[in-house]
Amino acid sequence: MIRKAFVMSVNPGEEAEYERRHRPIWNELAAVLKSHGAHNYSIFLHPQTLQLFAYVEIEDEARWNAIAQTPICQKWWKHMGDIMPSNQDTSPVAQGLKEVFHLS
Repeated sequence: MIRKAFVMSVNPGEEAEYERRHRPIWNELAAVLKSHGAHNYSIFLHPQTLQLFAYVEIEDEARWNAIAQTPICQKWWKHMGDIMPSNQDTSPVAQGLKEVFHLS
């Protein structure tokens, strides 16, 4: 498994709405994530900075990257665009993190 981590953020005052939209995520989106090899996907909120820390284990980078091209992922991005910073293609603004320590 490949461990990935990245940070995003939520707009001020939208923390509860962000959480509501993830409890649960759409069944179709969950199915796409799983079928593309995503496991143990978690997102954590830092309440003071409004940063979202995401962690996911993936089977393959190409399969993970292919998720972005699926209609359900693009629909999800549009759905989330009003409560979090987004890029021109409606994807969330995200910064990948470099792993510097791991204990197994």
